[in-house]
Amino acid sequence: MNIHEYQAKMIFRDYGVTVPEGKPAFSVDEAVEAAKAIGGELWVIKAQIHAGGRGKAGGVKLARTIDEVREHAEDILGKTLVTHQTGPEGQLVRRLYVESGVDIDRELYLGLVVDRENDGVVLMASTEGGVEIETVAEETPEKIHKVVIDPLTGLADFQARQIAFALGLEGKTVFQAVKFMKLLYASFVEKDASTAEINPLVVTTGGELIALDAKMNFDDNALYRQPAVEEFRDESEEDPAELAAKAHGLSYVNLDGNIGCMVNGAGLAMGTMDIIKHYGGEPANFLDVGGGADAETVTEAFKIITGDERVECIFINIFGGIMKCDVIAEGVVAAVEEVGLKVPLVVRLAGTNVEAGRRILQESPFDIVSAESMADGAKKAIELIGG
Repeated sequence: MNIHEYQAKMIFRDYGVTVPEGKPAFSVDEAVEAAKAIGGELWVIKAQIHAGGRGKAGGVKLARTIDEVREHAEDILGKTLVTHQTGPEGQLVRRLYVESGVDIDRELYLGLVVDRENDGVVLMASTEGGVEIETVAEETPEKIHKVVIDPLTGLADFQARQIAFALGLEGKTVFQAVKFMKLLYASFVEKDASTAEINPLVVTTGGELIALDAKMNFDDNALYRQPAVEEFRDESEEDPAELAAKAHGLSYVNLDGNIGCMVNGAGLAMGTMDIIKHYGGEPANFLDVGGGADAETVTEAFKIITGDERVECIFINIFGGIMKCDVIAEGVVAAVEEVGLKVPLVVRLAGTNVEAGRRILQESPFDIVSAESMADGAKKAIELIGG
């Protein structure tokens, strides 16, 4: 689960991580009142969307007067920002964050991420703050400094100092950096985050470290023990199809292709997408109905796939183990009866009660193409859309 910058900064502030003073705003008038309450002579008006690259897209602007605050808020609020993370369709700005300006001396990068290769959390830092970390990794990887944190002992002081020195920090700023990193790590672990990123982390002209930006992602599987974090969920920033899938216990991820996939089991789903790609097709989604799906679940999954206007063919690939093929076949027929069939449908069944399942599909009044194997199903789906 993603959250907005201002929400991440609320968490940081609770843990003692230094952030500028700021207030969220949901209207132009609220943005003006926020600036007045913050005070000072410089404010930053920031679009709040679940995507990076906001500044380059015109979603972050400086204001030196209240009139400029109003002007920028009117310009950004309700605007569709297109960044490298939103895709070409962009993301509508529904809320703003008004923040006090900061005297910046240097811009750095600091981040924490779960690294499964090292079985722990990795602390990453770079002197190239304000630049996408992916760009730094590709063009100047030597400028990214990492330490692997032992989950049993946590971030050690010597590791934090190692990162501080790599960033070129000196004097009292090194001691501040050690404390800063340990507080950030505490927020990361205790809130079950999967990513925490500060880009840029700034050193002020007075030598103070401040998180000028903040990004946090969380492990959905741990949200049951993080009710305060789950309250930050902004469903307007999420894919409606993914929300509908979650409501019915389905695992769904929207992709860019035109062949809709319905599969039981994450491994089989990955294999199905791979074989579609292998034969020159493009999967439109990852959809795992799970091992205990019934006719109702299959119907809901079918609705989600057919609701995607890009889908030109549907490939259902089911291995009957706990889930019997005849039950799946009944669900497919019921789904087609309820939703209708506007695109070709290819079904491959294997496993328990497979013959009964195939018979149900063959005897149905619908034009359902049967496949003998994954490869056969992928080829037929691609052929049916002229691939």
